Amino acid sequence: MKYYSLNKQSPPVSFREATIAGQAPDKGLYFPESIPSLPYTSVSALRDADPVEIGFNVMKPYVAGEIPDEELYKIIHETIAFPLPLTPVSSAISSLELYHGPTMAFKDIGARFMSRCLGYFSREKKQRVLVLVATSGDTGGAVADGFYGVDGVDVVILYPSGKVSPVQELQLTTYGGNIHALEVNGDFDACQKIVKQAFADEELRSTFFLTSANSINVARWLPQQIYYFLGLRQWTQEEPPVICVPSGNFGNICAGIMAWRSGLPVKHFIAACNANRVVPDYISTGNYLPQQAVATISNAMDVGDPSNFIRILNIFGYAYPSVKEMLSSQSISDVETEASIARVYRDHGYLLDPHGAVAYAALEQYLTIHPEQKGFILETAHPVKFPSAVEKVIGTTLQLPPQAAALVGREKKATHVEPDFTDVKEFLINRFAKLQA
Repeated sequence: MKYYSLNKQSPPVSFREATIAGQAPDKGLYFPESIPSLPYTSVSALRDADPVEIGFNVMKPYVAGEIPDEELYKIIHETIAFPLPLTPVSSAISSLELYHGPTMAFKDIGARFMSRCLGYFSREKKQRVLVLVATSGDTGGAVADGFYGVDGVDVVILYPSGKVSPVQELQLTTYGGNIHALEVNGDFDACQKIVKQAFADEELRSTFFLTSANSINVARWLPQQIYYFLGLRQWTQEEPPVICVPSGNFGNICAGIMAWRSGLPVKHFIAACNANRVVPDYISTGNYLPQQAVATISNAMDVGDPSNFIRILNIFGYAYPSVKEMLSSQSISDVETEASIARVYRDHGYLLDPHGAVAYAALEQYLTIHPEQKGFILETAHPVKFPSAVEKVIGTTLQLPPQAAALVGREKKATHVEPDFTDVKEFLINRFAKLQA
């Protein structure tokens, strides 16, 4: 499998090269030259298959020739080494719980897969790898956990100061070792802009073996398909589901649409957004207009110019009618989010995090118009990661699960920087250049 830049000004590369580069030299995102057809076009075919075997078959076409089968099988086994249950909530809506991994967020899947791929590739390299990543919350924690202690790899995580939850910040800043946190005095879009500038900077690219662990990286983005297949493996209805995904940078739902293109039986997708409504407006009007990010209680989705949406457009051949036929998008306010948390907790005894609550509200609205259909949301993070928002609504203090309790009392280690590329570049050169020798 080769990967081409969506800007189409750079030569095609292998999976290994795309993973290491993160982004193409022409600043475009990499995309596989073809989308494979997989043997999981019915729920019964999935139900009879082993989960690791499913993950192996999903990813093999994308890495063929780059990673031996036995190594890939091991990577998949380690990637999904925790439960991913599809839990019924109401008569029409279930929740695919993606928060049972080490950092209690869906991004554990992509980060664990990518770290193990990069670890395999780095065995052939003498130069240390520098992973540079921007996070709106959960990506950084998942990347920190996935890469912590990996030989020959240093990780720098940029996160917006005051705009991640206390648990998320502990996950970003308490590892130490080869994990380095930069607390940026700005929003997520500022962090992401700096990362993009770093990859376009010739001096940094020549100084470091530089790669990214954001969802722009194919090794982070593509393995997210696996849990869509594993969710359908647990689906008990005859008709395919409507799948509603809380969406910020749009890598997660894009992976689901890739899985659908490979044969996964899905009725419809809903991109559930908060007040950052650039995609809902696009679906309504056909005009894509990036916006300044707006702060909400579902902070990991506070993105005004989602990087991965161009991949979704590419899947549909940039044809607006085709996008609109398969993809809806709904903007949910903070008031509606809080009401959804309270109502679902009261009526069903199920606790949503703010991002899952956005998805639940959006799916409820869709099913009101389509009452004959059923579906599930992706519950992307544990509610304990957002205590101020959740506890205010339900009036109860959340108990820390073991993954979060282990973080309490650990020392925060972060460097404050302004949202300025020059400052970050200076930090990278001063901190890491001598390690490259």
